[in-house]
Amino acid sequence: MTDINPLDKTTIAPDVLITIARLSALSVPGVSRMANVTGGVNRFFKRGVHDGVRIEVEENVVVANLYLVLKKDFNIREVSRNVQTQVTRALQEMVGMEVGEVEVHIEDIDYEEGEAAPA
Repeated sequence: MTDINPLDKTTIAPDVLITIARLSALSVPGVSRMANVTGGVNRFFKRGVHDGVRIEVEENVVVANLYLVLKKDFNIREVSRNVQTQVTRALQEMVGMEVGEVEVHIEDIDYEEGEAAPA
């Protein structure tokens, strides 16, 4: 039996949480890429503003906001739910933190050059 020293501590940098959330979201079919986090004063006080991810941690609970550009011809609601599930699972399994919520913000749809969006 191994004794666990109560003084041992693991610290996880916020950028690790951002990377996990970003890569998990990008792995979901229908996600084309991450979008830049939209404006507002809060963007200067949050981590990951250029990665399409904004992470907040309070009392060991993670709240993630993901800003996505989706591929055309995918169901937005289905892709959003899949992103929420995948990101929640990854954060819980990889770092063992509780996830309070994963909010998905669809910023755009990728259409091919010269292709018009449906009216």
